[in-house]
Amino acid sequence: MRKKCSLFAPLFLLLMTGSALAQADDAVAKLGAMKSTGAAPEIPLIAQGGAKADAIRKTLADIKLPPGFKIDLYALVPDARHIAVGPQGVVTFVGTRKAKVYAVTDRGKSGVADEVKVFAPTIEMKLPNGVCFSKDGFLYVAEQNRVLEFAAAEFFYESPDVAVNVVVPEGSLIPAEEQSFNHTARVCRVGPDNKLYIAIGQPFNVPPKEKYQLYKKVGMGAIIRMDRDGKNREIYASGIRNSVGLDFNPKDNTLWFTDNQVDGMGDDIPPGELNRAIKMGEDFGFPWYGGGHTRTVEYKDETAPADIVFPQIEMVAHAADLGMQFYTGKMFPEKYRGGIFSAQHGSWNRTVPIGARVMFTTLKADSTADKTEPFAEGWMTADGEYKGRPVDVAALHDGSLLVSDDFAGALYRITYSAP
Repeated sequence: MRKKCSLFAPLFLLLMTGSALAQADDAVAKLGAMKSTGAAPEIPLIAQGGAKADAIRKTLADIKLPPGFKIDLYALVPDARHIAVGPQGVVTFVGTRKAKVYAVTDRGKSGVADEVKVFAPTIEMKLPNGVCFSKDGFLYVAEQNRVLEFAAAEFFYESPDVAVNVVVPEGSLIPAEEQSFNHTARVCRVGPDNKLYIAIGQPFNVPPKEKYQLYKKVGMGAIIRMDRDGKNREIYASGIRNSVGLDFNPKDNTLWFTDNQVDGMGDDIPPGELNRAIKMGEDFGFPWYGGGHTRTVEYKDETAPADIVFPQIEMVAHAADLGMQFYTGKMFPEKYRGGIFSAQHGSWNRTVPIGARVMFTTLKADSTADKTEPFAEGWMTADGEYKGRPVDVAALHDGSLLVSDDFAGALYRITYSAP
C-alpha cells in the first residue's frame, strides 16, 4: 500500500481526542491492512421504480433536446452529485454532499441501472462529492478534508469491506481551522501526467484580505495536484473562487474548469466561467475579479496581477456552472465530438432564476473555446420552480451521456439515434 501524506496532520491530531481519532480511523485502518470489519455481507439496495420514478419520467418528457436525442431515467440515486464511470464499464460511482458514495450497475447493459447501493458502507465519509478514476482502475474519493484511494473498486464494490488507502489524511487537505460549511464540494481528476488534481474552493463570497496569503499558500481557491500517493503536492492554478467541475482536453492535455462567480452583485453580473489552463502557475483573477472582467467591490482599489488569465467562455450570471466533461464518445453526431458538456445547477440569488440545464461548448481548430449553447433544458418551470437540478455529466462506454441531479436524486441517460 502507498504511504500517507501529511501536510497538516499534526494540527489535526491536536484538535481531535485520541478516542475520536481511533474511532474515525478504525475501519480505514482495518481495511488498509486487508482485514475485515465484521460487517454483514449484504448491502441494502436503493429501490428503483415506483411513484418517484414515475414523477421523474413525467418531468423528463418536457426536457428539450436537439433532434435525435432522447433522455430517460437511468437510476434513482439519492443526492446524486459527481460521476465516475469505471474503466471496465462495470460500475458507475456517484458522490454526494452527504455521507455516501453510491455504486450503480447495469448488468444487462439495458440502458437502465438494475442495482444501486452504497459503496464501502463500513467507511465513515464526510461530503464525498468528488469521485474520479485513474486509467488503471483506482477510484479516488475527494471528501471535504480527506482523500481516499480504492484499488480495484469495480471488483470490491459488492462487499461492505473495500480495499482502501489514505492519500490525504483527514484534516490535511486544507487546514482544519479553515474548514467550513461553505464551498466544500471537492472535485478531482487524474491527469494525463498520472497526477491527481483536486479543486478546492475557498469558503467566502469574497475572502477578507487577511486570508489571502494563507489561502494562496495552502491552495484554497485553487486547483492543486499531487502524486497519486499524496506526495509532491503543489498548486497548479490559483485565483479561483469555487470550481466544482474540471476535465482535461484529450487533444492537447490542457486543463479546463468551471468557476462560480461572486454573489450579491446583481442579476446579470458577474458572469460564470469556463476556463482553460495551459500550464502550471496561472492566475485566474479571483478575488480581484468576481467573474469574467467584473471587479469585486472589496478589491476594486487593489492592483490586480498583470498576467491574469480570463475565461474562455463567460456564462450567464448565477446559473451555477458545475460538472463538465469533454465528449470522446462516438454515439453523438460529429458536432459534439471533442466538445464540452457542462451542467448548470441553477441560480439561488437571482430575481429571475436561470440554469438547471446542460450546456454544450464547441471548440475551435486551435483548441480554444468557440461558443456555448443550451443542450438539454426544461428542469425549471415558467414560474421559476425547479423540477430538477443537474450537477454533473459523464459519458458511458457506449457514448451515451449520464446527467446527475441532486434535487431529484437521479441519474439520467441521454442517447442519440438519427432522426
